[in-house]
Amino acid sequence: MRKALIVWGGWLGHQPEEVAAIFRGQLEAEGFEVEVSDTLEAFADAEKLKALDLIIPLWTMGRIDQKLVDNVSAAVQSGVGLAGSHGGMCDAFRENVDWQFMTGGQWVAHPGNDGVNYTVNISNSTSPLVDGIDDFEVSSEQYYLHVDPAVEVLATTRFPVTPGPHAYNKAVDMPVIWTKRWGLGRVYYNSLGHQANIMDIPVVKELMRRGFLWCADGKTAAEQAGAGNGAAYTGMQDNQL
Repeated sequence: MRKALIVWGGWLGHQPEEVAAIFRGQLEAEGFEVEVSDTLEAFADAEKLKALDLIIPLWTMGRIDQKLVDNVSAAVQSGVGLAGSHGGMCDAFRENVDWQFMTGGQWVAHPGNDGVNYTVNISNSTSPLVDGIDDFEVSSEQYYLHVDPAVEVLATTRFPVTPGPHAYNKAVDMPVIWTKRWGLGRVYYNSLGHQANIMDIPVVKELMRRGFLWCADGKTAAEQAGAGNGAAYTGMQDNQL
């Protein structure tokens, strides 16, 4: 049986406990054994993390000990999948650049705040993660992120929608969903999900479900390839204040 760990906490305005319950239900329906924790100490056992198939962080803002980041990073490098949404993964630990390097981006703004009506445009991609899914509208926070150019973008949204200093620039297509690799591990991010009601929208649930499975399948692929533990990376040693 595949194993997943969901770790929720941080700023509670994103309803991480409620989102964790949605994700847990999805994973259990797919046959996963799911552990849910509300403490970052869930990342303390490096070998336990490497035995997982999937890690899902739901922890907006806050601070994290570097050793815990190193443990998650090593697990993903070995083939464990990492998947998440909104601020719970890409606005998790603003001071830790290793986390941002691993996840592929960092939130910097949501012009107009909550309740912005915008379009999610599905990219012209052959990825099965978006196959058969059409563009859709959502009313939520529209995330503006600083994004790793190495990611594969699967969906975007057009800025600007609301006024602000950014609107004086040309229009830009901001990634909403992306994938990347971290060592042998697969990483999936979806910027939707300010609160649990967004993650409960059928198309968003389906996108997350596909992302979870794709990331977890990477563990199996790495094991079948006999690829070892991947290339070690422990950061540049200047990632903390």
